[in-house]
Amino acid sequence: MTAPLLVFGWGNLSRGDDALGPLFIRQLGEQAGVCAGLTVDFLEDYQLQVEHALDLVGRERVLFVDTSLTCTGPFEVTTLYARRDASFTTHAISPESVMHVYRDLSRAEPPPCTLLAIRGMRFELGEPPGAMALEHLAQALVWAQQWLAEPTSQEHGVRRSAHA
Repeated sequence: MTAPLLVFGWGNLSRGDDALGPLFIRQLGEQAGVCAGLTVDFLEDYQLQVEHALDLVGRERVLFVDTSLTCTGPFEVTTLYARRDASFTTHAISPESVMHVYRDLSRAEPPPCTLLAIRGMRFELGEPPGAMALEHLAQALVWAQQWLAEPTSQEHGVRRSAHA
């Protein structure tokens, strides 16, 4: 059975603040594991790809999580809409393009999707995330607890997966 909620973070654990997406998934997954009655799948990868459109099938809501150099404040939350953009023909695509592929494949609108962009500043290879980025991550996790608490219509459970 597919969980009604999907939380999908991406980034590179070896590139400083770019690790915020995967770290978010791992920490929120640990927090959600102790919340009785929660039905959510957690997915992490290095980048978004066309194939991720299949991960939207059967979802009521999806939260995409990535690091951002340009967001204001510790994090930004944006409602996403399916659209084809310049990333559509590259090896890593935008969440909006993933949604567009879903719409093309299923001939239906994708589930409601939200982007949580967490402010990062340092992306050096081999460096750990910076202290400020980790504070932004902590603040984003607090917001995500509220997102998870919104009701869904399916039964409850917690699942995790990762793509390499």
